Amino acid sequence: MSTLVLTLITGVGLGALYFLVASGLSLIYGLMHVLNFAHGAFLTLSAFIGWMVAQALGTDSWGSFLLSILVGAAVGAVFATLTELVLIRPLYERHIEQVLVTVGLSFAAVALFEGIWGTDPVHISGPSWLKQTTEVLGARIPNTYWVLMIAAVLVLAALVLFLQKTRYGMIIRAGVENRSMVTALGIDVRRSFTLVFAIGGAAAGIGGVLAMHYSTFVSAHLGQTLLIFAFIVTVVGGLGSLTGAAVASVLVAVLQQFANFYLGGTGDFIVVILLALVLLVRPTGLLGKKA
Repeated sequence: MSTLVLTLITGVGLGALYFLVASGLSLIYGLMHVLNFAHGAFLTLSAFIGWMVAQALGTDSWGSFLLSILVGAAVGAVFATLTELVLIRPLYERHIEQVLVTVGLSFAAVALFEGIWGTDPVHISGPSWLKQTTEVLGARIPNTYWVLMIAAVLVLAALVLFLQKTRYGMIIRAGVENRSMVTALGIDVRRSFTLVFAIGGAAAGIGGVLAMHYSTFVSAHLGQTLLIFAFIVTVVGGLGSLTGAAVASVLVAVLQQFANFYLGGTGDFIVVILLALVLLVRPTGLLGKKA
């Protein structure tokens, strides 16, 4: 029983991490129809800067931990904003060029990070509580998973409230539906789209810092590794659906954990099989809308 509980809860916690990584990717595609292959670079840079902040203030402090998350969000937002302004804005409605330029940026970013911080992983530590466990029905759950779950719920709630309850959220949704009409009303839709990129980058930054603590290391390839699962989650859940990304994140991660434990470490293979089945049976994803 304890093994089942452990596998299930750690699967949900891993799913929370996948959602943090995928939420910005799904948001940007859903509202702007931009497949951003440089999303992993946002995560990696935020993780490195967050690690540097924590190192400067003391890694065992909750204050430095929370500040590193805020700094990571800010770094991700700034990086994403610059990417949108310089590379994406001139290429709207030119999807092949968008893919090529973001793929090129991702490779260039990895090379830059290796040049600055080296090619070897940098092992990190955080508040001692994160290294401890909490007992649930006989299973000892690492506390890192609880932090991931809380962060994912807060990010999802913040994104939904922003899009549904704020003026800018209304402008963004209207601009996606009919950009020319919103522009005719005197509203600068381009500024709203830049804001979407900034929010997606901030979500990636939070995910990058927490992924660093989950993995207990940060490297130039951290974001690229997680980006693979982010795309799988986004496709399975439905491109552009935040709710779909949340559901798919938990589904993918729980299947992965159970397969790794009960089927001899075949978690990644089972996830690929799930992706193939979704593409064959429901290409729009679990909660995606038909074109």
